[in-house]
Amino acid sequence: MRQTKRNELVEKALGVFYQNGFNATGMDRLVAETGISKTSMYKHFKTKDDLILAALKLRDEQFRNWMVQRIEKIAATPSDRILALFDVLEEWFGMPGFSGCMFINASAEFQDKQHPVRAQSAEHKLLIQSYIRGLAKQAELPNPDRIARQMMLLKEGAIIAAHVTRSATAARDAKEAARVLLAA
Repeated sequence: MRQTKRNELVEKALGVFYQNGFNATGMDRLVAETGISKTSMYKHFKTKDDLILAALKLRDEQFRNWMVQRIEKIAATPSDRILALFDVLEEWFGMPGFSGCMFINASAEFQDKQHPVRAQSAEHKLLIQSYIRGLAKQAELPNPDRIARQMMLLKEGAIIAAHVTRSATAARDAKEAARVLLAA
């Protein structure tokens, strides 16, 4: 089935936003890099923020689906899957074009805590945290909420270290810390 023009626009805009940032990407740049006219963009999205939100929703869906599939392929048990999260992060960090987390980047660019872009970014993080909490519950670990929060801190720290300092060991270091926390 042929992708709709709206979906095509969101997919292309996602790539442009990820590589260039949200505020640095104006409508003229989107037109130039996506090949989609301003008229067509505004036909589907009233504002640039609406397009950003659609791109973030698509990224959330793509990333979480990929992450969960990879984790489930790598590890069989819930506790091993918690640790496999960091193996999956290491894969992601090594991909061509890795530019950090789109949701961290969006939160940094949209400082207003009430802004919908900020809320969409928080929702993405909370959904991943909920997935980890579910794994912790399945593994019958004590205090799955705390474990999920701790794993998220390690995950987010690894993402920032891999992106900002280009640490080649960020995911492995975070996995080792996670192993210690799970054993405690």
